[in-house]
Amino acid sequence: MSVRDDKDSLKRTPLYDLHLSLGGKMVPFAGYDMPVQYPAGVLKEHLHTRNSAGLFDVSHMGQIALRPKSGKVEDAARALERLVPQDIVAIAPGRQRYAQFTNADGGILDDLMVANFGDHLFLVVNAACKAEDEAHLRAHLSDTCVVDSLADRALIALQGPKAESALTKSCAAAPAMKFMDAGPHIVAGLACFVSRSGYTGEDGFEISVPAADAGHLTKTLLENPDVMPIGLGARDSLRLEAGLCLYGHDIDTATTPVEAALEWSVQKSRRSGGARAGGFPGAEKILAHFDHGASRRRVGLRTEGRAPVREGALLFAGSEGGEPIGRVTSGGFGPSLNAPVAMGYVPTRLSALDTKLFAEVRGQRLPLAVAAMPFVKNTYKR
Repeated sequence: MSVRDDKDSLKRTPLYDLHLSLGGKMVPFAGYDMPVQYPAGVLKEHLHTRNSAGLFDVSHMGQIALRPKSGKVEDAARALERLVPQDIVAIAPGRQRYAQFTNADGGILDDLMVANFGDHLFLVVNAACKAEDEAHLRAHLSDTCVVDSLADRALIALQGPKAESALTKSCAAAPAMKFMDAGPHIVAGLACFVSRSGYTGEDGFEISVPAADAGHLTKTLLENPDVMPIGLGARDSLRLEAGLCLYGHDIDTATTPVEAALEWSVQKSRRSGGARAGGFPGAEKILAHFDHGASRRRVGLRTEGRAPVREGALLFAGSEGGEPIGRVTSGGFGPSLNAPVAMGYVPTRLSALDTKLFAEVRGQRLPLAVAAMPFVKNTYKR
């Protein structure tokens, strides 16, 4: 296949033409032609999001409605609990929760957001996994639920300290929303689904909008001088500073939620001794990790120098000799910190804060230390 043929095979979001008009540099990502940056560049886009408001096209993500055949949203919630270790029944109407699909070995098939819209559940899943996720839901939940792929909707994210003021001009309900509130709202006269959440560590919103109206809504928000279009490059550096996992890199089918330091996402009701403990794929292994610990753990890493440590770099306990004890799964330069940041997996016995380790970079071992995450304090509106 030629480069041109490969380019032509990529899918496009409803905002593709707008990206081109804004000078977006397009690259392949999860089967889509997506903007990695705009003329301002990754550094300025990153800092603008931290200081003002950044607008992201995340329409490549999967949006799914899980509708209970009984008409009772509790039945859809109980059904979804067959596939995730989270307490879905406890999500109140108008609220949202982070979750993971797990496999029989306790590994993570995908991570997702689950919102209770009162009469059904609204799910947002990762772009690279959405076809498999939909098939997984249909294979296991079709007895009680209708799985409705919302392919006719776009998704945009508005993130940063000025996101609320920017959205309020188009959505009167925005100021009253708290972190992880979610539901139908009118935005710029359009029927949208809005959640107060995001992937940057900043306060912000994700807005699901009919695909045909995505361009109009995006242009309306960009009319605000506080709002700048942001590409995938800054999205990645922002989420890394926030200590947030990227599926397929920091979490995967061979990693349990406990190994990934995501214990906080599994409520006590689904753990050992809880009212509804277990009952999800891989429960035996995951609950054993809760009870007895896992042999490895995802940790934050900070280097002593200025050289970034990238994904794939091997980690060692000493400066010379010895076998690798772990691997970096995400790494790069943190513009907000003006310093490199990374995260990766190490033996649990070496996961304590300030533990000294070494990363192999271009044949040399660079000193680093286990560091607390997030690297940049989050600003969610609680």
